[in-house]
Amino acid sequence: MAATDTAKLWTALESLPRPTLTELFADPARLDRYAAVLDLPGGPIRFDWSKTHLSHEVEALLGQIAEAVDLAASREALFAGALINNTEGRAATHMAERGVGNPAAAEEAERFHERMAALVEAIHEGLLGEVKSLIHIGIGGSALGPALAIDALARENAKVAVHVVSNVDGAALAAAVAQCDPATTLIAVASKTFTTTETLMNATSALDWLREGGVQDPYGRVVALTAAPDKAVAWGVDETRVLPFAETVGGRYSLWSSIGFPIALALGWDGFAAFLAGAAAIDRHFLETAPAENVVIRAAFADLYYTQARHCGSRAVFAYDERLALLPSYLQQLEMESNGKRVTADGTPLARPSAPVTWGGVGTDAQHAVFQLLHQGTHLIPVDFLAVSVPGHDFDPAHHRTLLANCFAQGAALMAGNAGGDDLARDYPGDRPSATILCDELGAATLGSLIAFHEQRTFVSAMMLGINPFDQFGVELGKAIAKSIEAGDATFDASTTALLAAAGIDG
Repeated sequence: MAATDTAKLWTALESLPRPTLTELFADPARLDRYAAVLDLPGGPIRFDWSKTHLSHEVEALLGQIAEAVDLAASREALFAGALINNTEGRAATHMAERGVGNPAAAEEAERFHERMAALVEAIHEGLLGEVKSLIHIGIGGSALGPALAIDALARENAKVAVHVVSNVDGAALAAAVAQCDPATTLIAVASKTFTTTETLMNATSALDWLREGGVQDPYGRVVALTAAPDKAVAWGVDETRVLPFAETVGGRYSLWSSIGFPIALALGWDGFAAFLAGAAAIDRHFLETAPAENVVIRAAFADLYYTQARHCGSRAVFAYDERLALLPSYLQQLEMESNGKRVTADGTPLARPSAPVTWGGVGTDAQHAVFQLLHQGTHLIPVDFLAVSVPGHDFDPAHHRTLLANCFAQGAALMAGNAGGDDLARDYPGDRPSATILCDELGAATLGSLIAFHEQRTFVSAMMLGINPFDQFGVELGKAIAKSIEAGDATFDASTTALLAAAGIDG
């Protein structure tokens, strides 16, 4: 279908009638249609999109757009390992890391996993000496995923204590090393290209810390996680402690690869394998399930409806479980680095809004910080709530009952509102959308499923808009300018020049 015809469908989506959520719930079958429970390796997960403005009419038009852009073919291409990242001339094989998709890529990933499993086992068995701590050094996708998984799954009973360092600010590294003994600490250096400035600077300082702590061979305490193993060896890491992954695995999709080494080290290999299995189950659901029952496509359709028809500029995510506190930050990179584009995959200007701003926090903290705007502000902001039925602590069950009650109450209140009569300050307009994901328990498999769900959801939105979600050229310009500042070989605007002078780093 021509782009002009697709544009007409998007315009038609904007022109649809807009019944309220209360009116939509007049349909007694609505909950059955828009709330689904998937039986997954980590236990059931309930995906409830009933309190969004999805309807038969909305889904029908979005379904036509999906057919027009051949979403089904894009999905098949992704799973087949086709060259879907066209701007960089690559496939996107992160699903092969969990055993799904292109057979050759999956076989290679399995070999790399076997190598990683052997090193993890050797460390746990003490073959590298006593190891109590790991300082994992990376940035972006090399740090956000491991940090999320470690915080969610390894707060207690970790086989090795993991400290994730990403910021080039030395205070971040100082906080990590303060908790470690050089004699019992390993350093993981995670960089796809093994050229990342911030990561290598932190790694060099970590080596200095080991050396100053009496470690005679600091490089012997380093494990490299990279798609450029030759560069890691040239940097000084012994080949036996280099854990490779495929170049076709993007950074923000890489925690399933050797970038997940700290997860496996903390949980044990069985835990990491469960993490992969949970993700693979969502992959299979996305590939094999018809659109009407496909929770990934449904979520993406809702996202697209709000950005394209209701012109919502942001989407909020609130985790009502302290263990998922880092999930909103993880999703910020996943969604905004993937789909925050202004051109389509063929290089033409994008005629429609791209990704909304993803933001969020942790309930119930956020209720006392930002929910005022969600309930009574002038912006319409779709909200995702994530909760877990079984608590992650042994305190009085009243804690968890109160937490969940608040989570579900917020969704109900956003939808129903409450008329304030003549007192507009106390008027809640309602008709504000939310979706809820309710997990049974939060284990490694469940977390894997949650992350894979959001990966595939992001992919669907990209394909519907014609975006390539696997490149990230927008991060490069600022980094290049920073290097020119350090080299002292560039001139800048008056403001930047004055700031450099004021900070004492000019020329």
